[in-house]
Amino acid sequence: MWAIYEKKSLGKTISKLPIDVVKHYELWKKIVEHEGQRGLYLIKGFYDEALKGNWQGYRSSRLTKQWRVIYKVGKQVCEIYVIDINPHNYKRR
Repeated sequence: MWAIYEKKSLGKTISKLPIDVVKHYELWKKIVEHEGQRGLYLIKGFYDEALKGNWQGYRSSRLTKQWRVIYKVGKQVCEIYVIDINPHNYKRR
């Protein structure tokens, strides 16, 4: 079983999220608690990926088309640290 630690300010963020995003986050947490990061690969919609640049060392999973959960896998075997849930910024090039 994996332990999920949420950043202290995340509770305030979650209270402002749309209900469908909160439901997807709760599902995400259940999967990660039982299967860890590898469990996210079993469900196509989460699109889990490593981040680059300033966020190197962190990972992102898709909750909905727009919303992402940012997290880091801890140094201990079964720890996940959730940093933020935010809308993905699609910049047109």
